[in-house]
Amino acid sequence: MTITIITLAATIAMFIIGRLRADIVALCALTTLILCGILTPAEALAGFSNSVVIMMVGLFVVGGGIFQTGLAKAASRRIVRMAGGSDTAMFLLVVTVTAMIGAFVSNTGTVALMMPIVVSMTAEAKKDASRLLMPLAFASSMGGMLTLIGTPPNLVIDGTLREHGYDGLSFFSFAPVGAICLAVGIIVMMPLSRLFLKKGHKKDDTRSKSLDELVKEYELANGVTAFHVGRHSSIAGKSVAQLDLRARHGITILEIRNETSRHRGLIRNVTQSLPTQDSVIEAGDIIYLQGEKDNIATFATEARLRKMDKHGFDFYDIGIAEIVVMPDSRLVGLKLRQSRFREQYSINVLGIKRSHSYITADLPEERLKAGDILLVQGRWENLDKIDHEEEDWLVMGKPKEMAEKVTLGYKAPLAALIMAAMVAAMVFDFIPIAPVTAVMAAGLLMVITGCLRSVEAAYKTINWESIVLIAAMMPMATALEKTGTSALVSHSLVNMLGELGPTALLCGIYFTTSLLTMFISNTATAVLMAPIAMSAATEVGVNPLPMLFAVTLGASMCFASPFSTPPNALVMHAGNYRFSDYVKVGLPLQLIMGIVMTIVLPLLFPF
Repeated sequence: MTITIITLAATIAMFIIGRLRADIVALCALTTLILCGILTPAEALAGFSNSVVIMMVGLFVVGGGIFQTGLAKAASRRIVRMAGGSDTAMFLLVVTVTAMIGAFVSNTGTVALMMPIVVSMTAEAKKDASRLLMPLAFASSMGGMLTLIGTPPNLVIDGTLREHGYDGLSFFSFAPVGAICLAVGIIVMMPLSRLFLKKGHKKDDTRSKSLDELVKEYELANGVTAFHVGRHSSIAGKSVAQLDLRARHGITILEIRNETSRHRGLIRNVTQSLPTQDSVIEAGDIIYLQGEKDNIATFATEARLRKMDKHGFDFYDIGIAEIVVMPDSRLVGLKLRQSRFREQYSINVLGIKRSHSYITADLPEERLKAGDILLVQGRWENLDKIDHEEEDWLVMGKPKEMAEKVTLGYKAPLAALIMAAMVAAMVFDFIPIAPVTAVMAAGLLMVITGCLRSVEAAYKTINWESIVLIAAMMPMATALEKTGTSALVSHSLVNMLGELGPTALLCGIYFTTSLLTMFISNTATAVLMAPIAMSAATEVGVNPLPMLFAVTLGASMCFASPFSTPPNALVMHAGNYRFSDYVKVGLPLQLIMGIVMTIVLPLLFPF
């Protein structure tokens, strides 16, 4: 018991100091418990196979799919418009919407669903995401108190009542309690988040330009036109070499795109390719032409092409980047057509920036100079390749990272369907699928259906620090239980406060549960404390409902620690939070919530 308490105390101290990463501290504590013989290796590693941890991994991937397909951006823009630029309105909208979702979906699922939306929203509104991510996590726990299925501790106390011969709780028995929790949370969190969660990130002046910024800067939309190739077009079935557009019309084909749609547009596929001399243009393709407008118009009329009204630049498979010609480059003095960019690297040059002027006309005959900035277009893997293979130029920005930020908008309806199916499986009991299975299936579907760019992109969405932190801390509950520490604390509390009356006992149960949840999972704490609360109520001869509600509230309303609930851990990395941030905001909220609930519970459920 002594070793367990010392290990727990040292772990808490290291979390507060913050010198080591939280996951490393948790792993050190876990290793100590194994080496001291308190936990067997199987017990220590059980957290890594826990369904909650597996669910967190899957939800990161689902959230990545929501982000990658643009669903998060679309939802965030709507919230920003509703907020009208007001920080207060944005805060209230995020907290309220999160709580409503959390009433029907697990708080872990709610945060994974809302987190990419909030990150996208704050980027859109040029706000600090850290101001909203922690309130988001706390609001998901508060929303969980609105319904029976909102959070596991609710189900634990319902089961305890039934085991002891009482009527179970109805679906909305928790609604009055949850509504009060949400009101208290909003009142307390709003000033605290403004005081303590402003990270003050410095603006990164060295960041690379976005794709949209490059398109606007080089005015690409003015010199490039998209056309649809119909069945009766004279160029359908011909190769690029046969057309020889550069020699005949002074036109360049920048991109050939093919779009297919099935099931009323729900499943769409878009393929983009840079033309080679052997590329064949098929009926149904969309081609992007660059050149003089009059030349393009003449050719389009001759070839019977239909101009696309709204078809701007998209960067799904193909991207753009800037490269700087170095002073000692072999390219200096060469005409652009002699550079052989397309032949050697399968990339196009769309424009040249020289001093403060931009050159986009008659590019093949333009001689390159040292310091020229070339806007190049190619498949993302080719842009990344030239970043590593050549010393004649310097690639500005990081094409690989830019590719990961590209929104696959045409996959948004499919991502929405996958997300809706996952939520339905988690909400409705008549669907015979366990929540963890639903999340795993949804994560796999996001990858298989192309809502994420690649398997590697899916792995990158997972915040492994949070996963390891939760998985490594879960066995601490086993250690506390095996050594009798938890039972000793709980029984001592009942013996000390039982004679002081039911209100004192209620207060003791609430804050003991709250204290334990800071170090072990809320579900484990509820399982441990619910029988003790029931026996304590029986001993003093009072209604067990307020005592059991104290357990579920104490277990769920734990905000002062990043690992007490999965939602707290989920936002830790994205919000750039430290352990001390949870203490500054979460601890006052946790204490105020406890005081309010100690007063309110006997009023709602008389002794």
